[in-house]
Amino acid sequence: MDSNYQDYKYLDSFARIDEILAQPAGNYEEVDSLPDRDRLTFTNGFYANCSALFIDIRDSSKLPESYKRPALAKLYRAFISELVAILNSLTFAREINIVGDCVWGLYNTPKKVDIDSVFSIAAKGNSLIKVLNYKLKKAGYDKQLIRVGIGLSYGRALMVKAGLSGSGISDVVYMGDVVNSAAHLAARGGDIGGYPFMVDGVFRHNLNDDNKALLHLGGDGKTYQGDVVNTRMEEWYDANCK
Repeated sequence: MDSNYQDYKYLDSFARIDEILAQPAGNYEEVDSLPDRDRLTFTNGFYANCSALFIDIRDSSKLPESYKRPALAKLYRAFISELVAILNSLTFAREINIVGDCVWGLYNTPKKVDIDSVFSIAAKGNSLIKVLNYKLKKAGYDKQLIRVGIGLSYGRALMVKAGLSGSGISDVVYMGDVVNSAAHLAARGGDIGGYPFMVDGVFRHNLNDDNKALLHLGGDGKTYQGDVVNTRMEEWYDANCK
């Protein structure tokens, strides 16, 4: 969100804090699915169960040591562009967001088949990284390639509009264990020699049997991991990238 200068008045600020904290709890509504953004105001919010998917570049802090800024910008643009395309390819996507070198999505998944669909696009994301790394290497990016962690979680999120009322500066914020869990899982996935997929127990429990079989219990005894790919994308990679 672009800045639009306004003078800061501390007495107005203190009054706004009191107004926000005095809002009744009833303004925060339990719903079956996260609604459209236009239902949000600065005084309400919505709770719903949903699925979260995070795909995060691991060891990204080392990339500037390997590549100069123009090359680094192209690497990030390619990574973000095509992951957004994948994560945005489900009709029930509620939010697609970019935070630094992480692309994440939030999905309304009232049915188990919806959760399987989120799992499938995560697999496409994993296969995309293999193709992207091949193309990066061909383009001269031979010092460090991309390694990702993929986190998947199911749970309850709170959706609110946050920002300064009247300023034109605001955004929709999603809070809750489902978001935090997926982000933390992505930060654990893709460790050197490890598996990119990290999935919480509730998400895995709601997958069909075929998808469950692609994951195994991790060392913590609570989460599941694997290296899941999209079959057609892998076939294309085998035919064109070796």
